[in-house]
Amino acid sequence: MGNAFRLLYGICCKPSTTGDSDSVGPPYTTTAPGVSALAHDLFNFEITSQVPEDLSQHVVSSRKAQVKWYGKLLQAWKEAKPPPKTPEEVARLIVETLSGHRRADVEGLLEFYDLPRPSILEEISTGVPTRLPEGVKSEMHTLPVDGNTVPDGDGLNVYVNTDDPRESSNIPRAVLMAAVRRSKARAKKNYARADELREKIIESGYQVIDFQNEEILARKYRIRLRGIDAPEMSMPFGKEAKQELAKLVHGKCLRVLAYGEDQYGRCVADIYCNGIFAQEVMLKKGLAWHYVAYDRRVEFATWQKEARAKRTGLWVQSNPEKPWEWRKKNKQ
Repeated sequence: MGNAFRLLYGICCKPSTTGDSDSVGPPYTTTAPGVSALAHDLFNFEITSQVPEDLSQHVVSSRKAQVKWYGKLLQAWKEAKPPPKTPEEVARLIVETLSGHRRADVEGLLEFYDLPRPSILEEISTGVPTRLPEGVKSEMHTLPVDGNTVPDGDGLNVYVNTDDPRESSNIPRAVLMAAVRRSKARAKKNYARADELREKIIESGYQVIDFQNEEILARKYRIRLRGIDAPEMSMPFGKEAKQELAKLVHGKCLRVLAYGEDQYGRCVADIYCNGIFAQEVMLKKGLAWHYVAYDRRVEFATWQKEARAKRTGLWVQSNPEKPWEWRKKNKQ
């Protein structure tokens, strides 16, 4: 067992004698119960590969998935320098280590150990605002994104788990029934019927996704990044913009702050990927223009100005064509 984890376990889970010159750190009585409980459970997991029996009452994923979490958490705790000691530090470790997992599971795990919730940590750990900016109508958290489905440098396709309260109350009955019938058809090995039902689900804007050895019903959203306009695919740096956005989001769960829909039914949104603001990346790398007609945020203008001064990306051109002007000329 790693020395850092052994030391923390000793601090958290074994009472110290007051005044003992050999004791390191605070005695057990001053350690938050949730921190010591998790340290104890990770210590036990390393020996037995067992997770707490009553954890399933707080999370939604299977026992098999829980075992994977504890393996990741154990490794992360060993590698942490210095090891986490406060509830906030331990909660941050959990949130960052399990960032690609269901939000309900992460929240359930934090609740199980009486640790701060992700909403409290979000601003501390990632710099992402916990209060929604003015104009934001809703917030979504996606399943891991497939970078291969990114169409261009300012758009992407995402899926949101229908377990999310915002989604669960709005699932069309026809989609729910198709999902149930598909599950029964698969159980009977009637795969032709199951594939037929899956197509109906997809046509309705939903999808059945395999995630952590479980099938999840998810809703599809087409996203248009707010405030930027990337070069079209046939324009200089169009392909580079698409590749950069795909690389940024591939395999990641995104935080989506939605402002509304555009004329094409796309969700106009700010995108955060592990605390990284996607629009900031695209502008600073010179792979998108600030779309001033639709967004006048000062920081966007600043990021574009910096990229232009450094002749980064599309700004290596002396007079790059604006995407909205290119589209106007090439409507046909």
